[in-house]
Amino acid sequence: MAAPRLKNLYNDELRNKLKEKFGYSNEMMIPKLEKIVINIGCGEAVADSKKIKSVLAELSKISGQKPVTTVAKKSIATFKLREGMPIGAKVTLRQNQMYEFLDRLVNIALPRVRDFRGVSPKSFDGRGNYAMGLKEQLVFPEISYDDVADVRGMDIVICTSADTDEEARELLSGFNMPFKIN
Repeated sequence: MAAPRLKNLYNDELRNKLKEKFGYSNEMMIPKLEKIVINIGCGEAVADSKKIKSVLAELSKISGQKPVTTVAKKSIATFKLREGMPIGAKVTLRQNQMYEFLDRLVNIALPRVRDFRGVSPKSFDGRGNYAMGLKEQLVFPEISYDDVADVRGMDIVICTSADTDEEARELLSGFNMPFKIN
């Protein structure tokens, strides 16, 4: 199986550009993608346990990997929530699957978002990780509009080995991440 397109781009061009721009003395200092975590919360699964199955199925289609069910840590009587109840799903992508997902996110899913003007350049956490949210899962071509019962949002966290936000922004810009221009 051939290496993903973005992985080849990183190894062939982006590493050299980053090394040149930031003046790294060691190859291991060059920032790289470590993992991408996709999380979908499903609070309505408390009332209807079938909803969590649809969330798991959609997340596995989007990521190409089996998701893990997240459970409640504490009981909250107001929400009729008991400890250990399933309330969401998450998946962690690494290696080739991570590059494939980022490619689909940047080139297919984000342009399909309604009224899209770019992702916020302020969503970095100070340690080189980028977090973003999508309001609906329908922007991914793997999800059929007819099969969706509920429109759900998702959180996507892109973890990099960069020490600063500037280095991480430069890395993601190299992957054509469409940041808003302020």
